[in-house]
Amino acid sequence: MLLLMFLTFCKIGAFTIGGGYAMLSVIEHEVVDRRKWVLREEFLDLVVLAQTAPGILAVNISILTGNKIAGRKGALVSALGAVLPSFIAILIIAIFFTQFQDNVYVRKAFSAVRPAVIALIAVPVFKLSKTAGLNWKMAFIPVAVALLIWQLKISPVFIICLAILTGIATQYYKAHKR
Repeated sequence: MLLLMFLTFCKIGAFTIGGGYAMLSVIEHEVVDRRKWVLREEFLDLVVLAQTAPGILAVNISILTGNKIAGRKGALVSALGAVLPSFIAILIIAIFFTQFQDNVYVRKAFSAVRPAVIALIAVPVFKLSKTAGLNWKMAFIPVAVALLIWQLKISPVFIICLAILTGIATQYYKAHKR
């Protein structure tokens, strides 16, 4: 099982470009749909928990998933699998990139990848919104939050704290209203 976990997360790390959010749909496909290691609702919880922890999102998810499946050994093996391909790729790029950084074809290749990365980030957002039960009436909330962070430069930490307090206040109000 540990070898399969390592190889699965190694594959995820090797074939996903664009960072943690771009990796979400690939991780979800592998651990929820293909391997059935985690239920879809559990995956959403893992993503939320991984976002609250410091560090790289994809690595945090691999650690949480590995821990759920096989404890500490699973967490370690999954994290190594997720990190190793990127580490090797960055090492190779660092060695050779200075020779090719001004090459017009290299610049065009990086420019061509950008739209695909945006799509890789958008897909898990829509999937996770369905799992979280987000509907069109509530869609204004993530849009408003994104605009507050992007345009007004409000700290995401402040928004998370505000959301927590709002959730607690709402539940408190509902409990006392009954």
